[in-house]
Amino acid sequence: MIQALLLHILAGIAGLWVALRFVSGIEFTGSNQQLLLAGLILGILNAILKPLLDLVTLPIRILTLGLSSLVINFVMVWALELFFSELNFMGLLPILWTTLIIWAVTIPLSLLSRGKV
Repeated sequence: MIQALLLHILAGIAGLWVALRFVSGIEFTGSNQQLLLAGLILGILNAILKPLLDLVTLPIRILTLGLSSLVINFVMVWALELFFSELNFMGLLPILWTTLIIWAVTIPLSLLSRGKV
């Protein structure tokens, strides 16, 4: 459980950092400590809240073949912008790219933690 939480926190921090560096339309005016805190909160949301949301939306996930999971992740990244005034997304496309980057960072870390890589 602790390992999964740390994995999600690391993925949140790394995903936000990569998105800030490579996706245009994202601004972060805060300090590095605030960026780490934003990644920490995103990781905690992904570790605790996302499994609950996945369970509640299971029928919708089955009907949409899992595409609604992307919407859940999208909403969680958007909610992060509401918590941190230093983080600004210029439109929906940067939020989508950030969501995909965080997802792409989480998969290898998850496989690595399970010993499959």
